[in-house]
Amino acid sequence: STGEELFKAKACVACHSVDKKLVGPAFHDVAAKYGAQGDGVAHITNSIKTGSKGNWGPIPMPPNAVSPEEAKTLAEWIVTLK
Repeated sequence: STGEELFKAKACVACHSVDKKLVGPAFHDVAAKYGAQGDGVAHITNSIKTGSKGNWGPIPMPPNAVSPEEAKTLAEWIVTLK
């Protein structure tokens, strides 16, 4: 599956949009923040798998039911969305 397919198939769309902040940040903003970092893909992958809190405000992102490969595919797609 591609990152975009996973985005639509998994729970991502409940809280995220590519270009608008919903409950969670817009993926454009995530790409801008982490895309240029050497470990940006790894950071996003880890956040998708294990959850995240405090990076984008008070609402935490729960761990997501995706495989490590799916999380990495999503992260690699997200960083292209600058």
